[in-house]
Amino acid sequence: MTGQIPNPTHKPNRQALYVVIAIVLGAVAGGLLNITLADQGTSRLSPVLAQIIALLNILADVFFRLIKMIIAPLVFSTLVVGMTKIGNVQTLGQIGARAIVWFLTASIFCLCVGMLLANLFEPGSSVRIILPVDGTATSIPATVPTLGNFVAHVFPKSIIEAMAANEILQIVVFSMFFGVACASLGELAQPLVKSLDSLTHIMLKITGYVMKYAPVAVFSAIASVMAQHGIGMLLTYGKLIGEFYFGLLLLWSVLGFAGYMFLGRDLLSLLRHIREPVLLAFGTSSSESAYPKLLQQLERFGCDEKVCRFVLPLGYSFNLNGSMLYLMFSVLFITQAYGIDMTLGEQLVMLLVLLFTSKGVAGMPRASLTVIASTLTMFHIPEAGLLLLLGVDQILDMGRSATNVLGNGIAATAVSRWQKKAG
Repeated sequence: MTGQIPNPTHKPNRQALYVVIAIVLGAVAGGLLNITLADQGTSRLSPVLAQIIALLNILADVFFRLIKMIIAPLVFSTLVVGMTKIGNVQTLGQIGARAIVWFLTASIFCLCVGMLLANLFEPGSSVRIILPVDGTATSIPATVPTLGNFVAHVFPKSIIEAMAANEILQIVVFSMFFGVACASLGELAQPLVKSLDSLTHIMLKITGYVMKYAPVAVFSAIASVMAQHGIGMLLTYGKLIGEFYFGLLLLWSVLGFAGYMFLGRDLLSLLRHIREPVLLAFGTSSSESAYPKLLQQLERFGCDEKVCRFVLPLGYSFNLNGSMLYLMFSVLFITQAYGIDMTLGEQLVMLLVLLFTSKGVAGMPRASLTVIASTLTMFHIPEAGLLLLLGVDQILDMGRSATNVLGNGIAATAVSRWQKKAG
């Protein structure tokens, strides 16, 4: 098949091992730095520790910048080429419809799981942290969700601006128009399509170079968090972290079952193929950082190239499973911490609001906090409660980013099999 990516022997397994080692070493090194250099008993960082954390953040930021460099051209080229290779507009519509059905079903389920667990465990009711005073600045932008804001977020006014800002949803919208136009022009558009196909493989080759730096980025990101907050953060927020990760474990089980329904025993092979991007997302707290590698691994697994290149970019805009669970769980955690009692009806309205306002949220760290801030403002919940999450958000972000990657890997492969069986 044209454009098939070769499968290098053993390299993915070694890289996954390096990422695991980096996670462990980063946690140990960060913890030791906090114990030896932090000003114990105060919330301030010592000058030496602050400089070390700044250096670690720079090392991690280099990786994020390199990934951002890849994302926009890769999403554009893969989506356009995938749509053009599918060719038939009717088939394109079928694949798109199946993908949207999967995404919406998964999103609603994840929000419901977050709502159920928050009401079952009530993590905010036993908060022993001093609540921030209402009106305290959070530095997180909050905009009340409106139809106008949503439309502005979806449709780009300039594809150059969208690519410069890595607005994946806007890039997807432009790419879909571009892909449909190329498919309708047939042979006339083939030279450009072949050039974009070459661009895809060039960007994936660059991905291979960038991924060699991934263990350093993972080590730096983990060490920075642990050096700044120390083990005390895990103890203070232990209940919240434990309950959230229990929810993610439950979600992983359901995603695995759904994947098994489509893939059968091949699900285990898929999990082996995508473990590296999942670990990468966990270590860097960014599902976006794993996108190029995830695309490679799905094609190596045998996911239909045309379908995969069409569905995966859509999934990164509409199918962030871990983020869905986190948004609902976190908002209800804050309401409980302030003693605000929300009725079931109010929670369902909030669920619907999050279902739409979360679409297209960036895959970079802490992007979900902006959605939470907007939701708190809309429902007249003290926005200062967001400060309760800032200290532990990185730890929670690791799990939800990994879940986003797992969910999109299973979704793209399942839609591919679904389309194949449907003929």
